[in-house]
Amino acid sequence: MKQNYFIVVLAHSIHGRLRRIHIPHQAIYGILGLAVLGCFSLFGFISSYARMALKVSSYNSLKQEAEVLRSRYQNLQKIVNQTDEQLATLKLNAKEVSLMIGVKKTLIGPADISTEGRLVPTFSETLEEYDALKTTSFARFDRNYMLSLQRNTQPSVWPVDGRLMSPFGRRSDPFSTEEDAYHQGVDISAPSGTPVKAAADGVVAYAQYQAGGFGRLVVIAHNTGMQSFYAHLSKFDVIAGQEIRQGEIIGRVGRSGRVTAPHLHYEVHVGGAPVNPYRFLMRSVVATQPVKSDFGF
Repeated sequence: MKQNYFIVVLAHSIHGRLRRIHIPHQAIYGILGLAVLGCFSLFGFISSYARMALKVSSYNSLKQEAEVLRSRYQNLQKIVNQTDEQLATLKLNAKEVSLMIGVKKTLIGPADISTEGRLVPTFSETLEEYDALKTTSFARFDRNYMLSLQRNTQPSVWPVDGRLMSPFGRRSDPFSTEEDAYHQGVDISAPSGTPVKAAADGVVAYAQYQAGGFGRLVVIAHNTGMQSFYAHLSKFDVIAGQEIRQGEIIGRVGRSGRVTAPHLHYEVHVGGAPVNPYRFLMRSVVATQPVKSDFGF
């Protein structure tokens, strides 16, 4: 006969009695099932704890990386701010330099930018003017003191070797419908880039770009109260405040401002009023030779 239970015999150590306990198979199977279930539960708890610990470790690692990235970002932000400050300083310096050497960015041609008008001066011209600014010798003395040391104060040399093209006084204006206009100087034709020299010792009183008229203009003040004007230059080789000697290069012939061809517009002022420069040109060494002129005086 098949038994559906287990018998457990318990013996008392003092009285020697035996006690039988019947344990059904179902109870044993139930206990084993609970034990197996408990093992699975324990394994699941341990694995869940391990996964949670791994996630916490990953979170801490990501948090540290985030802190490092935040620190790097703050450092980069500081560098960007410093760069912006330096850029603003450079822009301010560039503006001051452009004002000193007369660099003006003006668009030649129609107002519509789609026509791709040319900027004046060009990038290469601007670099040349900047190099000239760096290499220019600045005056170290007071202007009046510099003027007192000068000897060749009369504009007695030709500023450029060329041909006289337009006289002083009344002439026809090529840019207007008027029959004549007053020309305060003389025009000397020369190829673009020809060196322009100071006609006498002096101090550069003005070296900037005048839009719509003289273009790049240099004005030299002389000790005698005279001034000499050099207009339509293609570039500057001097700056305002610089002491200049007779025969030194102050710029190059060009066609800036209102011109029809490259030439130098040359004026001489006495007491603030323009006078005919030809009488000074006639005294020069070049004037002792046959004067190249397209008109008579």
